[in-house]
Amino acid sequence: MNGRRLLAYWGMPDVTGNGRFVGANVLDSLGNGLVLAFTVVYFTSTTSLSLGAIGAALSLGQLLALPTPVLAGSLIDRLGPRRVVLGANVVSAVGFTGFLFADAVWSIVLVQLVVQTGSSMYWTSSRALVMMAAARRGDQARWFGFIGSLRNIGAGFGSAVASVAVALESSAGLRALVLVNALTFVIAAWLIASWQPDPAPPAETASASPKGNAEARVRAGYAQVLRDGRYLRLIIANLAFVLAASVLPVLLALYTTEVLGAGAWLIGICVVGNMVFVAVAQTLVARWAERHRPARVLALAGVVNAAAFTVFGSLLALPGWMVATGLLTAMLIFTVAEMLSLPPSNELSVSLAPDHIQGRYLGAFQLSWTLGNALAPALLTMLLAQGPAWPWLVLGALNLLAVPLVIGLHPAPTETAAAPDLSLPTPAEEAAP
Repeated sequence: MNGRRLLAYWGMPDVTGNGRFVGANVLDSLGNGLVLAFTVVYFTSTTSLSLGAIGAALSLGQLLALPTPVLAGSLIDRLGPRRVVLGANVVSAVGFTGFLFADAVWSIVLVQLVVQTGSSMYWTSSRALVMMAAARRGDQARWFGFIGSLRNIGAGFGSAVASVAVALESSAGLRALVLVNALTFVIAAWLIASWQPDPAPPAETASASPKGNAEARVRAGYAQVLRDGRYLRLIIANLAFVLAASVLPVLLALYTTEVLGAGAWLIGICVVGNMVFVAVAQTLVARWAERHRPARVLALAGVVNAAAFTVFGSLLALPGWMVATGLLTAMLIFTVAEMLSLPPSNELSVSLAPDHIQGRYLGAFQLSWTLGNALAPALLTMLLAQGPAWPWLVLGALNLLAVPLVIGLHPAPTETAAAPDLSLPTPAEEAAP
């Protein structure tokens, strides 16, 4: 079996001609993976502020960035997703450079706002680029699985770097790392700018005239998204999946140590196991998923999530010597659900969006991620305070309710979103009125 066939067997997409796009995604995944895990460590080591003040500043900066997907959606419709991805990388580079000069609460709020804005702009617009990379070969599920694997590796990289940074205790080293990370975003922007994707087949690019599309964009707005019942079903269902994914960063450590009384070492095994399993097996799951309709795979993910939360909750009734085995079993089921949910939800977010207003649809979809991540810490800890079984009951119910919401979310052949125009304009085109 040659190398290309082996990669295809492993569920990898055909990246021929898209090497720069893949390289940019690697850099963006690593850079964005550093955002959550590294920022607290950095500011506690390079400033004299208290941990509470730093945490409050970072939270405020993240809250101020919550509306970013709405703005990014409008920019995608006006400028195209490729330009927005370019802008997102530049914004992220500026934000990380600003880390070097942030030494007060207000400046930490500002740089966190800039970094989170860049990250949110990137994730809002990058889905359309994935569809462009897959347009020629129609391997959307594989591409979304591949990008999801890169994103998980990036999160693991961020955690690893944060751990190393704590061990080194060198503010100079931390500043050098921030500068390198800013540079990677600049390189990622150059890779996207110089990427020449394969054009989509003629049947996929046929659409109304540019003038007609421009007029439609003017008339359309987020009101059209709110009137689209099918897309609202996807957004609401995705909110359940986002809350489910928040178990790992928000709930797992508290539940394992405070409720189950297990050792902290078990948390490390669960987290590392999840990251490694997703990195290795996500593309294989995507290979299986491409043979089924995305909505059905997403519905299956909801059922598997509910099964995982049932096992998590049942650990309360197990004797102590069985807790470790039960927790690892629950994490394995949870990880399978995570791998099942990401490719189809991303694919549906693009394929259900009309071409002339695709950006606003993607902005609304990304809002489910930002809102879910913002709500999860308060909601899950509040439920845990009511009783150790409550988080699992609520999460399981929400994921089961998501199943009927996603069933039947298939774009009609005439409604399939055309691949966006990702080409950068020539100087003559930019000068034209």
